[in-house]
Amino acid sequence: MGIQEIRYFGDPVLITPASPVIDFDKELRTLVADLTETMLEAPGAGLAAPQIGVSLRVFVWHVDDVLGHLINPTLVLGSEIEEDDEGCLSFPELTYPTPRAIRAVANGFNMFGEPISVDGSDLLARALQHETDHLDGILFIDRLSKAERKLAMKEIRESDWFNEAGANILIKESPHTIFGRNT
Repeated sequence: MGIQEIRYFGDPVLITPASPVIDFDKELRTLVADLTETMLEAPGAGLAAPQIGVSLRVFVWHVDDVLGHLINPTLVLGSEIEEDDEGCLSFPELTYPTPRAIRAVANGFNMFGEPISVDGSDLLARALQHETDHLDGILFIDRLSKAERKLAMKEIRESDWFNEAGANILIKESPHTIFGRNT
């Protein structure tokens, strides 16, 4: 299939937890190849299957000239946190300081169903966490402080890509009192 269209913020697939991969077959290998080709063309440091509309627990990465992929990942995070600029192919040209663990170990499988473990630090750890979040329906803007997320949402609503994509996300205030917890 080749290069796929990347889904932008507003597409429901991006906030829906992905299903585990059960069949390690030719179709899965094609998905990994499509993800890799799409990520490299974009270009990006990682890409998860939901970002091309496929709700499966698969992602690829390209960090420090190393390509990799992981299927059905689980993460073990280090305790030390760092806040650094982070972006996402589903949010073109948007970057915000995002807190992430400096070290992450991701366990899962390769496209042939063989168990693998990836021990990452710095940018690789950030990519492993970011892409696993995608598989859980979590977006990087969900990790921002309330004030930063508000700024990000304003920037998103004013962006050309958001308006051209025809996205219609309305942020509504609750009519119910929440006893000051929304400040």
